[in-house]
Amino acid sequence: MVRRTLAALCAMSLAMAPARALEPGQPAPELAVVQGADAATPRLADFRGKVVYLDFWASWCGPCKQSFPWMAAMQARYAAQGLQIIAVNLDADSEDGRRFLAATPAAFPVIFDPQGKLPRLYAIKGMPSSFLIGRDGRVRKQHAGFNPGIRQQLEADLQSALEEQP
Repeated sequence: MVRRTLAALCAMSLAMAPARALEPGQPAPELAVVQGADAATPRLADFRGKVVYLDFWASWCGPCKQSFPWMAAMQARYAAQGLQIIAVNLDADSEDGRRFLAATPAAFPVIFDPQGKLPRLYAIKGMPSSFLIGRDGRVRKQHAGFNPGIRQQLEADLQSALEEQP
């Protein structure tokens, strides 16, 4: 019992330590830090040469629910041009995320990160948070939140990134 409590306190203190925000131009942190995923966690290196839209979400997040249909449409529209969307679920209980996906299927990889390792590496600021990663593996843009009014700007950012060749 004491060991579990100490482990929980250590995990909480690490999670609460300040994280440095990622700046455009910095290399995107690797995704493979998540342990215990159902399927093999994709690696960013697997997508080198593609534009990656990395989205952090949770089942309880209203704007996240709005963003999923948009992400599915973007994946379908721009996959042939080299877009890969990857979603990172941050529910403490991954079953909540799986229930969400049963109702709102994703046609792109989903990583379950209940321990919150990836949001710490990416220093996310809100939910949902997204990172646009260029073909060179470097962060091009980051964005917090989602609403219908931002869709056009996000798509323009995707198009701009897709136009750049490696």
